[in-house]
Amino acid sequence: MKAIVIGLFGALFFSVTFVLNRSMDLEGGSWVWSASLRFIFMLPILFIIVGYKQNVKPVITHIKRTPVPWLIWSIVGFGLFYAPLTFASSYGPGWLVAATFQLTIVAGSLLVPFITKSQKQILPLQSILFSVIILIGIGMMQVDHATEVPMINVILTIVPLIISAFAYPLGNRKMMQLVNGDLNTFQRILGMTIASMPFWLALSIYGLMFHGFPSSSQIIQTLIVAISSGIIATALFFYATELVQYDNRKLAGVEATQSGEVIFALIGEIIILSAPIPSLVSLIGTLLVIIGMLLHSLK
Repeated sequence: MKAIVIGLFGALFFSVTFVLNRSMDLEGGSWVWSASLRFIFMLPILFIIVGYKQNVKPVITHIKRTPVPWLIWSIVGFGLFYAPLTFASSYGPGWLVAATFQLTIVAGSLLVPFITKSQKQILPLQSILFSVIILIGIGMMQVDHATEVPMINVILTIVPLIISAFAYPLGNRKMMQLVNGDLNTFQRILGMTIASMPFWLALSIYGLMFHGFPSSSQIIQTLIVAISSGIIATALFFYATELVQYDNRKLAGVEATQSGEVIFALIGEIIILSAPIPSLVSLIGTLLVIIGMLLHSLK
């Protein structure tokens, strides 16, 4: 239960991502800067946090020992997770992006047989059953959304989020295996941020060439996202997964707490962006996503 509660708090802070990414898009800001600036801002903050207890050296040593796996799984866990998610925010409201991203719960369950080192671990069928409820809810919301926008917008929302939904748990779990308890949560986040920096710098160069410099408003909002979602939410979620990392069923339950992002993002958009209340069909879909999350956490 402790891991579940921590995961829900992480979902609250992470929901800031969906609201502010949508806000920046409505203001004309490029998704490229919304994605890359978050991690560029995170880097010095993490150095301060980890360096305060003089714990930076073990991180650098660990990366030097196995640089290729660090590079690969950090880019998967951070780059291929966040860049597509931010891109999707250009084509759908934040609450819908947050809801569709809950595909990561299904992805987390499906990845179990391919990630675990133990031959005894099998596909958690009960988790997948509960995930079907979440998928039905997501389907209802996306179908409803498709009646209001061109089909290309729906595709450009769903496809990137499928990539993001699989990349997040894959990168997170692979890094837990690689670190194997040698580093604490903040050290692991710092290491992944450092190792994924080539990806973000390359994306920034692309943004500079094709979109120019970001506005002051976008810089401020990405800084808020970096602190709230990048530091606080990520630390809470990683800590929660570490508490139950050797029990794949409980791990799936912690990953299911991310469904709380849907309701938090919806409330945030209504209050901050004056977004309209979703239709009854979308609200029912949202309810199904939340029910699926609760079933995951209570099993």
